Amino acid sequence: MLNRLLSLQFDGPGDLPGRKPVVWRAGRGPLIGAAAAAIAWPPLLTMLFWPPENWMPGLETDWRLLLLLLGLVAVPIGLKVLKDERARTGRPNSRLGIVWRFMFYGGLLAGALQAMVAVVLVVMSWFSAGSVWQALGTMETTLLIYGVGGLPAAVLIGISYALWAGLCIAFIAFEQVDAVPDRLGLMKRDLTSN
Repeated sequence: MLNRLLSLQFDGPGDLPGRKPVVWRAGRGPLIGAAAAAIAWPPLLTMLFWPPENWMPGLETDWRLLLLLLGLVAVPIGLKVLKDERARTGRPNSRLGIVWRFMFYGGLLAGALQAMVAVVLVVMSWFSAGSVWQALGTMETTLLIYGVGGLPAAVLIGISYALWAGLCIAFIAFEQVDAVPDRLGLMKRDLTSN
């Protein structure tokens, strides 16, 4: 195994793993399977071993239920955006590009949702405060906890979930295609002759 790994030669960045061209697999089965696998983990897998204590919606809802709900919405939207981008520009055309797009937009989505939660909680605290000073104090505490403290954790969780989703989509819904063979040797460029 080690000899095989050491014998691999990478002539350029295109030879690295995940950089080969890919196309959608035929049929709807791989797409549905990829979406189901992308949505299911980690929520469903961990619920088998560690059942949620609170199923009711609210501030104390189990985070895995929230992730499952978010995945049910975000993964199909991500697939639609990916399909539209590939139809429009032909990119991302590699597994690495697909995973990168899911991670990037997953992190952005998680950060935006966490910021939205912080703003909603601040507005809710204004209505429950007894005075202006209590409202300002509650606003400061809420922004520190949910905005400043919660934002990095939310982005990391969003990126990790999106990494899993991107890997599922890239390896289940797409298949690698071989590049056009250079039978006549005309496609190679000699960079030293310039």
